[in-house]
Amino acid sequence: MRFDPQTGDCVEWRSGTNRTNCILFDARGRLHGCSATGRAIVRFEPDGSTTVVADRVDGKRLNTPNDLAIDHGGRIWFSNPWNEPLLLPGMQMELQDESVMLATPSTDGTYAVRRATFDTTSPTGVLLSADQRTLYVSQCDYGEDRIRELRAYPILADGTLGPYAVLHQFGRDFRGVHRAVDGMCLDANGNIVATAGYRKSGPGPMVYVFTPTGRILESHPVPVDRPTNCTFGDADLRTLYVTTGDGFLFRVRTGRQGWNLHP
Repeated sequence: MRFDPQTGDCVEWRSGTNRTNCILFDARGRLHGCSATGRAIVRFEPDGSTTVVADRVDGKRLNTPNDLAIDHGGRIWFSNPWNEPLLLPGMQMELQDESVMLATPSTDGTYAVRRATFDTTSPTGVLLSADQRTLYVSQCDYGEDRIRELRAYPILADGTLGPYAVLHQFGRDFRGVHRAVDGMCLDANGNIVATAGYRKSGPGPMVYVFTPTGRILESHPVPVDRPTNCTFGDADLRTLYVTTGDGFLFRVRTGRQGWNLHP
């Protein structure tokens, strides 16, 4: 869908996108997305066509890509959990892990894909810090004995990730496990604005603002269940847009200004 903030009109922009989740522009103004059902990272071309950027690693099909971040060099960091309900019957998991992956562009336009995390079991949201030295990752495993936390991985000079710091942990109560971070964006001060929570347990559906070290600055209830992605928009980047799993799009004026890696 395409939303016009001036008129409030919302129209269909593309159809048949194979459950594309996160969408993000790169430094050249090209729009990329995580095609969950297509099991690929794709690029939406201006002529209406779709280019597959990455769909395999070491000859094996990706899982169900969920979220992505693109650095100034054009490298695409993306989460690759396994979400079987999004797939057609009979589709099988070919990889033995659920990790964050890195797709690095070559001069011929192709991308080399490799595994970036070796300690995640179900990553969802990914976000680059403004200086591109840190990759924020939501570890979001809902197994009863599994971990749900927001992590900060240092990006080393060779493009690998160092040991992570835990910025926030999501627990459980008598109703069940708490829903961890799904989508994230940055404000102009480097703080992390994140969606999390559901009505099933915990404090409910929320938008949080975390400092880069994990301190909670703000928390705002969302009026419907399961907030998913978020981003700042409008000309002054002071309006926060939030999507939800039930198909809602919310926008709210904030006291914060957003920050985009690729203006």
